[in-house]
Amino acid sequence: MKKKIRVLIVDDSALVRQTLAEVLASDPDIEVLGTASDPFAAARRIQEEVPDVITLDVEMPRMDGITFLRKLMAQRPIPVVMCSSLTEDGSQTLMQALEAGAVDVILKPRVDAAQFLQEARVRVCDAVKAAAQARLRRLPGRAGGFVSSAPAQKLNADVMLPPPIAGHAMARTTETVVCIGASTGGTESLRVILEALPVSSPGIVIVQHMPEKFTEAFARRLDTLCEVEVKEASDGDAVLRGRVLIAPGNYHMLLQRSGARYHVAVKAGPLVSRHRPSVDVLFRSAAHTAGGNALGIIMTGMGDDGAHGLLEMRQAGASTVAQDEATSVVFGMPKEAIALGAADRVLPLDRLAGEIVRAGR
Repeated sequence: MKKKIRVLIVDDSALVRQTLAEVLASDPDIEVLGTASDPFAAARRIQEEVPDVITLDVEMPRMDGITFLRKLMAQRPIPVVMCSSLTEDGSQTLMQALEAGAVDVILKPRVDAAQFLQEARVRVCDAVKAAAQARLRRLPGRAGGFVSSAPAQKLNADVMLPPPIAGHAMARTTETVVCIGASTGGTESLRVILEALPVSSPGIVIVQHMPEKFTEAFARRLDTLCEVEVKEASDGDAVLRGRVLIAPGNYHMLLQRSGARYHVAVKAGPLVSRHRPSVDVLFRSAAHTAGGNALGIIMTGMGDDGAHGLLEMRQAGASTVAQDEATSVVFGMPKEAIALGAADRVLPLDRLAGEIVRAGR
C-alpha cells in the first residue's frame, strides 16, 4: 500500500484548521497527522512525530510563522507550505517566507464561497504533494514556488487558442523571445537565472505558478536584484531586450506580435493544465507567433503543465530546454517534457542563463 503524506496544520484559527483538515483528508494520498494553534504547540507535536509536510500560517500569537520557519529550517528541515490571505501586505511577507525556505505558498481556502472551496481542495492537496517531493537541498540558495488553482476537470490549451499549424509561424528574424515556465521551486531558481543576465539579454516572458497579487511582489523583488527590468505583465506590454514580463496570477499570458514586434496579451479564462496562468498557454502562443525565433525553457515544478506546449514550440522550430533532475526542486514538469521528446537539451540550472544570452546573439 502506498504510504500517505502526513501533514501537520499550524494556524491560530480553529475554523481554518478544521477546513484545511477536511480538505486534506479528502485526498486518499494524504493523512492529517494533527493540528496546532501556534508554533510552540507545533514544536511539541513535531517532537512526538515528525510530519512529511507542514502547512503554516504567517500571523500567529506568541511567534510569527516566518520566525518559526527560520528556526525549523535551521534545526530540523521539513517541507513547509505557507498559507496566506490574499492581501498586498501579505504578499510582501510571503516573499520573506520563500527566502526563509518555504517550498510553496497557497491561499487559505475561503469557507464562504463553495466554488472557491471546491477549487481549493485540489490546489491545496497538489501543493502538499509537491512539497512532499521537494528537495530541501537548495541549488543555489533556497528554493520556493507556488502551485496555483486547480479544478477537478483538467483542460488543455485548446480552450484559449487552437493548436499551431506547421509552417504558419513567423519566419526567422533577428529578434529572439525567451519563454520560461516554472512551478514549485521556480521562484528562487528564476532569481538565480535573472540575476545572471546582462541588460542586453533578449526579451523574456515567464509563467510562474503563483496566486494573484503575489506575482506583483515577486516581480518587484526581482527588479531590485537584476540588471534586466522585471515587471508583472499588463495587457499589451511590449517584449523588449532587457525586459522580463511575468504573467500576473489568476490570468493567462499569451505571446502576440505586430509585424516583427512582440507583445503580450493578458486574458481571463478557464484553468488550463490545472493552472491559471498556464505554461501550456504561453508556450502554444509562442509556437503560433514566434516559431523558430523563440527559446522555450521548462523548469522545476510538479505536474505536466508546459510539456505539451514545449513540444509544440519545438515542432514549430523553436529551441527547447528542460531543467535537469539534479537541480530541480521537483522534477515533474521537466520530466514530462523530456518524456514527450519536447526538449532539445537537458541542462542544469546554472547553465540556463548562458543559453538565454546565446539565444539573443
